[in-house]
Amino acid sequence: MTNNISNKHNRVFITFALGISLIIAIFVSPFASSDPDGLDRVSQDLEFEDKALEDAPAKKLPFYSIFEEYALRGVPEALATPLAGLAGTVATFGIAWGTGKLLIRPSAKKNNQRSEEKIKF
Repeated sequence: MTNNISNKHNRVFITFALGISLIIAIFVSPFASSDPDGLDRVSQDLEFEDKALEDAPAKKLPFYSIFEEYALRGVPEALATPLAGLAGTVATFGIAWGTGKLLIRPSAKKNNQRSEEKIKF
């Protein structure tokens, strides 16, 4: 019985957290700074940004044709960043959830088997 309550609380928490994440990704991402950050900023400060490879390995990735920087290609500019944030949040959640299901499920089965063995004795 407590396991069912715990599962329900976990689902509520996950749904709430995913909802908040999606709201942030969709509605806050358009306000992100367009100033260069990280390596882009360092390359500008040290004046080596023009030495980048023309045929960069990142341009060969399968998602390069869909995403450009932090925006979705082929979509009106006002929707490009929020939709990219939505896609990134959903993809990250899916990968984390799927990995969790793969890693947690075998150990949960072992714990259930151990508790069933204790009850038999």
